[in-house]
Amino acid sequence: MSTTSMSLVDVLKGATEFLSKQGVEQPRLNAEHLLAHSLGIKRLELYLQFDRQLGEQEREPLRHLVRRRGTGVPLQHLLGTVEFCGRQFTCDPRALIPRPETEQLVERALTYEGLNRILDVATGSGVIPLTLALERPIASLCATDISPDALSLARENASLLGADRVVFFEADLIPNDLRKEATFDLITANLPYIPSSEIPTLSREVLQDPILALDGGVNGLDLVFRLAPLALECLKPGGRLLLEIGINQDKDVMNCLSGYNYRDINALPDYQGIPRFVEAVKDTRQESR
Repeated sequence: MSTTSMSLVDVLKGATEFLSKQGVEQPRLNAEHLLAHSLGIKRLELYLQFDRQLGEQEREPLRHLVRRRGTGVPLQHLLGTVEFCGRQFTCDPRALIPRPETEQLVERALTYEGLNRILDVATGSGVIPLTLALERPIASLCATDISPDALSLARENASLLGADRVVFFEADLIPNDLRKEATFDLITANLPYIPSSEIPTLSREVLQDPILALDGGVNGLDLVFRLAPLALECLKPGGRLLLEIGINQDKDVMNCLSGYNYRDINALPDYQGIPRFVEAVKDTRQESR
């Protein structure tokens, strides 16, 4: 085994060049994260240690991580964590990797007043309800997912973050037990919204997510259309539905909600100006359908 050492900055340059050749976006940032992870330090600490000499024993774990990243394994899976709204969540192939846009959904939800009871549908790793639980410590929260694997990850995150009061249900959208009474002030959902025909065209990184968490049916909106009437059964009069949607789906979703007599229906842009969220209110005069 070679005993030759290399400076940290040279190791970083080599990893960056390799990832760039493999078509990885933001290769330098990826290399920094992987190197910091393999050394057990914070990424910003790398800049204070550029002259540090790394021997073979320190470089080998990084080589393994960089090779895997070069094959398309997502960075978050290699690190085992993802940051969401300033908190670290466990992240692995059991559930969709949380996207930055979903942080905006949570930010919007936190602007609503009177959130005493919240339901998150298709919760995945649990980032939405767990963040809301930590930000609204008085609120009661429930979350559902059809995937047992996703729910196991969500429960692990709940334990990790000390948000054990979130109650999880294995269900296709909303279980019957939660549809008996209109008790929720807010229902959130980041449902699968990619049309089935587009799944094969997704990037190799995105295809590492569970297909169940991506495939929204023929037009991408099968689950949204199914959820709309179910949510009415669970929302209090004046309660809100808040959805994350795909590109160019806002008009179809708004028309759907209008057909069920939701009111105050709005499409909200993400930071790129793309209509990414739709919010609506259950009419105070409306009985559960």
